Amino acid sequence: QIQLVESGGGSVRAGESLRLSCAASGTTEGAYCVGWFRQAPGKEREGVATIDPDGVTKYVDSVKGRFTISRDNNKNIVPLEMSNLTPDDTAMYYCAASKPALCGFNERFVGFWGQGTQVTVSS
Repeated sequence: QIQLVESGGGSVRAGESLRLSCAASGTTEGAYCVGWFRQAPGKEREGVATIDPDGVTKYVDSVKGRFTISRDNNKNIVPLEMSNLTPDDTAMYYCAASKPALCGFNERFVGFWGQGTQVTVSS
């Protein structure tokens, strides 16, 4: 059992940057695949980025080149650096953890979810 707590959300203007952070506790975070998902109003939740225990990353096409996921296994933190934000990035962002073999954007394989942090981007 692990607990995930997101932080760093807020309101910014288009073109600005934000850094989200996912802090894990309860077990060895480094043994899990950790991902960021988001859900915009009226839309289904979608996977944004994942990072497996070996540091291999995956991004949804809409954020490639703008978002960077990383992990600090010593501190059990997985940041998501977001730059050149657009109003389309407005959503509730969730941290999620899954077994390494199930790393990806399929929500059925997510074992643990955080509570979410809101990101709002105005034009």
